Amino acid sequence: MGWLEITFTAAGLLLGAVSIVTPFVADRRARRSRRIGFRKQMDIAIGHNGQVSAADPRLGLFNDLPAMRDATLVLLRVENDGSRHIEESDYIDPSAQYGLTAEFPGRRIEAKDVTLPAEHANLMGYFENQPGLLVAGPSTLRIPRVPLKPGAHYKILVLLTGGREGDRVVVTGDLKDGTLHENHSLTPDEKPPVFSRQARWTTVVLGLALIAAATLPLLMPPPLPDDCESGTLRLTGSTAFAPVLSELAAKYREHCGGRPDIAVAAHGSRTGVRELALSGGGPEQGAVIAFSDGPRPASYTRLGESRVAVSLFTLVVQDDVRLTDLSVADVRRLYRGEIRNWSRLGGPDLPVVLVSRTSGSGTRGALGRRVLAGAEEPPASSDDCVDRTVRAAAVLRCELDSTEQVLSTVAGTPGAIGYSELRAATPPEAPRGLHRVTLDGRAPDPDRLADNGYPYREIEYAYTYGRPPAGSLASSFLAYAVDDGVGKGVIAAHGHLPCGTPVGLRVCGDGT
Repeated sequence: MGWLEITFTAAGLLLGAVSIVTPFVADRRARRSRRIGFRKQMDIAIGHNGQVSAADPRLGLFNDLPAMRDATLVLLRVENDGSRHIEESDYIDPSAQYGLTAEFPGRRIEAKDVTLPAEHANLMGYFENQPGLLVAGPSTLRIPRVPLKPGAHYKILVLLTGGREGDRVVVTGDLKDGTLHENHSLTPDEKPPVFSRQARWTTVVLGLALIAAATLPLLMPPPLPDDCESGTLRLTGSTAFAPVLSELAAKYREHCGGRPDIAVAAHGSRTGVRELALSGGGPEQGAVIAFSDGPRPASYTRLGESRVAVSLFTLVVQDDVRLTDLSVADVRRLYRGEIRNWSRLGGPDLPVVLVSRTSGSGTRGALGRRVLAGAEEPPASSDDCVDRTVRAAAVLRCELDSTEQVLSTVAGTPGAIGYSELRAATPPEAPRGLHRVTLDGRAPDPDRLADNGYPYREIEYAYTYGRPPAGSLASSFLAYAVDDGVGKGVIAAHGHLPCGTPVGLRVCGDGT
C-alpha cells in the first residue's frame, strides 16, 4: 500500500469517525446548556415608508396620518430552543425584573403587544402584570424575565416610526450556563425540518466518506506484488546478453503491472562496466546495472558483483568452409595468423578471413581468455572485411560493433570465421550461409556444461555501483533474474545456464 492510498484511507476513517461522534458531542453539549433563540419574523412598512416628497409606491394603511407615513411593524419571536428549562433566576441582568433587551436603532417605538400560542398562554401574566414590557428609551424595549420550558416561545409585535423596513434589530442578554443567539426558521409556518442542519451536514459528510472509501480501491492502482519495486532502471553492458535483458525487462514489467521503467542500452561489456565505474554512482546517473561477459578489471573495487548466468559462445564459419569441428590448438593458430588458408586444415582452398568484434566486446574477451589462452587477436588489417588496408598483415582481419554484424558478414564472406553468443548463431536466429563448429569435439550444451568441459564460455556478471539497497528496483530486478523461476526460464531459453540452478551453482561457483 502506497503513501497516497494510506493517506486517503486514514483521512476517510478519521472523517467518518468525526462525523459519527459530532452529533452526540453536540447533543450532549446542548443538553448541558441553556439556550434562548430569537429571530425577526416580520418587518414590514404599513405607511408610505419613503421620503415625504417621493411618489408613494403603494397604498399605505396610515397614509392619512402624517405621523404614520414611515411606520413599520416588527414581529420578534423569542424561544427556548435548548433542552434545559430556563427559570427567572437564570437571567443575568443588573435589573431584578428584566432579562432581555430589544433595540431598534434609528426607529421609535410607538406601541407594543405580545402574542402567545395556546399551549403557552400561562406566560401572559409576565407581560400583563408588573413588570411587563417596558419602553426604556425611544428605540429600546426591555423584556421581563420569562421562564421558558424547552420549546416554549412568545412573540412581541412592535409598531415603529422612523427608519425603514429591514433596519437592524438587536436583542441582547445573558444566561447562566447558557447563550442567547439568533436562530432561523426554514419554513413560513415555522415547523422544524425533519432533519436539522447539523443532521443534514453529518449525513452529507458520512455519505462522502463512504463514497470515498468505496471508490478509492477503484481509483488507486493495484498494489505491487511483494517482489516488485517501482522506479527507473537502466541495463547496459554486454551486447551478447542484451536479448536476455530485453526479455527479462519485459517480463518483470508485466509481472509488476507495467510500472517499473526499465531501459536496455547495451554497448559492450567493457564499455558498460567502465562507464559505471567512472560515474561515481551519483544520483544523476540513476539506477544502473552493467552486465559483463567476464569479470570486471581489478581496479574497479567499488562495484558490487552478482553472478547471473554462464553464457555460452560458439565459433561460426561460412558454409563454404565445410569443417564442423576444430581443435582448440588449430583455433589458436588461426588467430595467430599461422594458418592463412583453410586447405591446411582439410578444408577448401579459401583464404582465412577473421571477422571479429571491437575491443570492448565481452564475447571477444571471453574468446581470448577461454580459448586463446590469454592471447590477443592480431591487429585489424581491413575496414570492410574484404580489402586489406595493411598489406603486410599475415591474415585479413576486420572488427565490427555487434554480434548481428559479425554473423551477417561471416555468412556472406567466403572463408570467413567469427564468433557469437550461442542462441544468435543457432537456427532460426542465425542467418543463412553459416554454421557452428565444435571445439575438440565438444558442443556448447548448457545441460552438460559441468561435465563436458566446453571451453568457450564465460560467467555473466551484473555490476552495480556499490551494493544496491534492499527494496530498490535494482536489487529486486537482480533477484528476479537469478532466483525467480520465470527469470531463470528466460535465461535458459536464450541458451545460457542460469546460476540459480543446481548445475549453474556449481559452474558459477567454480568460476571456470
